Amino acid sequence: MSMIVGQPDAQVVAHNVGLALREDIGTGDVSAALVAAGAFGRARVLTREAMVLAGQAWFDRCFQALDADARIDWRFAEGTAVAAGEVLCTIEANARALLSAERSALNFLQTLSGTATITAVYAELLAGSSTRILDTRKTLPGLRYAQKYAVRVGGGENHRMGLFDAILIKENHIAAAGGIASAITRARQSAPGLLVEVEIESLDEYRQAIAARPDRIMLDELSDADLAAAVAMRPPGIELEVSGGVDAARLKTLAHIGVDYVSIGALTKHVRAIDLSLRWV
Repeated sequence: MSMIVGQPDAQVVAHNVGLALREDIGTGDVSAALVAAGAFGRARVLTREAMVLAGQAWFDRCFQALDADARIDWRFAEGTAVAAGEVLCTIEANARALLSAERSALNFLQTLSGTATITAVYAELLAGSSTRILDTRKTLPGLRYAQKYAVRVGGGENHRMGLFDAILIKENHIAAAGGIASAITRARQSAPGLLVEVEIESLDEYRQAIAARPDRIMLDELSDADLAAAVAMRPPGIELEVSGGVDAARLKTLAHIGVDYVSIGALTKHVRAIDLSLRWV
C-alpha cells in the first residue's frame, strides 16, 4: 500500500499542474502581458521558516509547462531539512512564464513542504520505536497523491490511497453486513488479495475481530489501559493501528504500548503552508 519515495508519477504531476494553471491563468495573464513577450527573467525562492522540502516536481512543472526551456537550480535535495532564511532555488525562464507560474508553483511547494514538515515532527517522536506514522484519506480534493507523497518524504507511511486498494470495515459497514465476523468474511470473498482492516471501539469488539482474523485492526478511541490489553492478547499475524485524537504528546505512550501504526489525519487535513517568498533577481 505504500508508494516508493523518489521521482513522483510524471502524469499525476502534469495533471495537477495543468488544473492549477488553468484555474489561475484562465483566458490569459493580463498582468504578465505588461512585460515584453521575449523578456528573460530570473528569480529565487527563499524560506522564512525551518522546513522539510517537498514538491520539487510540481514546482518545476509549473514553470516548464509555460516555458519548456525554464531552468530551476535547486540548492537542496527533496526531503532535506532546511533552516529559515535559506535560498531554496533559482529560476531562469521567459519573464511572462515566470510571472504566470509563480503563484501555482509556490502553492504546491509550500503546501507539500508543510505536509512533509509536520510528518517529520511526528516521525522524529517515534524514532527508535517500531511504531510507524500513517496518513489517512483526509486530504485536499485532487491532491491526495501529492500529499501522500509528501508524507513519505517526511518519514511517514501511506494508508490506503482510496476506496479501491484496501478494505477498511468501519461501524456502518459492520452494521450493514450483520456483524464483524460477517463483514470480514465477505471482505475476503469479495476482494481476495487486498488488505482487510476492521475498526473496533471496545475490547469486546476487539475479541470478535481477532477471532475473524483480519490483517489489521484499527483501535479507535480506546484508553491506554485497553490498548495495552489489546496488545497483550493480539495473536501473531495481525497488525494494530491506533486512530482518533492522537497528538504529539500521546505518540510516545502509544509507541511504549507497542502498537504497529498510528494514523493521523492532521498530517494532510490541518494544512499549514510553509512561508516562502519568490523574489526577482
